[in-house]
Amino acid sequence: MSIESDLSRLREAYVARNPESRRHYESATEVMPGGNTRSVLYYDPFPLAIARGERASLWDADGHEYKDFLGEFTAGLYGHSHEVIRDAVVTALHGGINLTGHNLLEAHLADIVTKRFPSIQRVRFTNSGTEANLLAIAAAKRFTGRQKILVFKGGYHGGVLTFSTGHSPINVPHDFVLGTYNDQDGAAALVAKHAKDLAAILVEPMQGAGGCIVGRPAFLEDLRRLATEAGALLVFDEVMTSRLAPGGRQSVLGITPDLTTLGKYIGGGMSFGAFGGRADVMALFDPRMPDHMGHAGTFNNNVLSMAAGIAGLSQIYTPEVAVAFNARGDALRERLNATSRAHGSILQFSGLGTLMNLHGTPGEIRHCDDIPASESVVKDLFFFHMLAAGFYVARRGFVVLSLPLTDDDLDHFHNAFEAFVDQYGKKLKT
Repeated sequence: MSIESDLSRLREAYVARNPESRRHYESATEVMPGGNTRSVLYYDPFPLAIARGERASLWDADGHEYKDFLGEFTAGLYGHSHEVIRDAVVTALHGGINLTGHNLLEAHLADIVTKRFPSIQRVRFTNSGTEANLLAIAAAKRFTGRQKILVFKGGYHGGVLTFSTGHSPINVPHDFVLGTYNDQDGAAALVAKHAKDLAAILVEPMQGAGGCIVGRPAFLEDLRRLATEAGALLVFDEVMTSRLAPGGRQSVLGITPDLTTLGKYIGGGMSFGAFGGRADVMALFDPRMPDHMGHAGTFNNNVLSMAAGIAGLSQIYTPEVAVAFNARGDALRERLNATSRAHGSILQFSGLGTLMNLHGTPGEIRHCDDIPASESVVKDLFFFHMLAAGFYVARRGFVVLSLPLTDDDLDHFHNAFEAFVDQYGKKLKT
């Protein structure tokens, strides 16, 4: 039996097991295009309808329980309804939600963020990582008086800043220069060509949505040097990677960007984003200054995100916890890869710490073009196999750990992967 036949069998079993999810989906198609309002959550033949979550578990509309190994695509670091986060949100609710002014929480969270990330001398809050990156680009263009932004194929900086296959028709119309990730010589050539009009280099220290492709330290160090020499700003998108170490991936690399963008776990998993960096650049947003840049957003400083963020960073995800948590992720990834090698399988998990992605190729993955299109079938097979085993992961093979996951949960996940390799191993040989 071929992999395609195996996949068809798993899909048929999925359909038979989830009639309520199917019913919810078909009803949703009557009021939303494709029954969907967030593209990444859709998959054929229909997506699961998630009814509730608790700690590291999810339940769908048909009553099936899954261990959550996706963690809201990294935003759900604290799991579902962590008691400390919940209590902070409830307390904030009692004081009123929309206060129509500066509140008592925003400066406290800003103080925590600037202490946690030393490169961020001043910070402003947004409602998403997308907004944070848009504002960082605007700041770089205004500060330098230039127009071009160097980005990298495979990069994802938000819903309107996506470069998975190059330029996207939904992207905002900035003047983007597209480079190849982890290509030092190529980046140097592009910076030399566009230096006079280059405002910023925008890069993820690890491309998350692109497949957990790790940025080589030498490549990222070169970008710091190239930006400085060109008079451009280096912007690190750490919306995902900031959780990989107490001070983000930049602290491990020893690289100081001019601006950094952050995402939802900093706000306790609530609606949140942030951008910040050098004081002289961020002064562009100081409303006391003439000709300052406006920065709107009704919920930028909303008390729910502020309270959840303070509680999460000060009481739960301390620097010590961040180090230990990501060590657990490294150990799991190494264990999964060792199992794959022992079976002679082509599979590998790329990534760092608690973020990893399955790939159906044994070769080195330097950039998105190293990922064969044919591996999508392998990822689909893995996805439906893991759902049947009670594990919720991304269709694209993205796996994210959250704090409530236990050692037993990680063991069971490994065992389910080993069963997958054992069952389909003869078809997944190098």
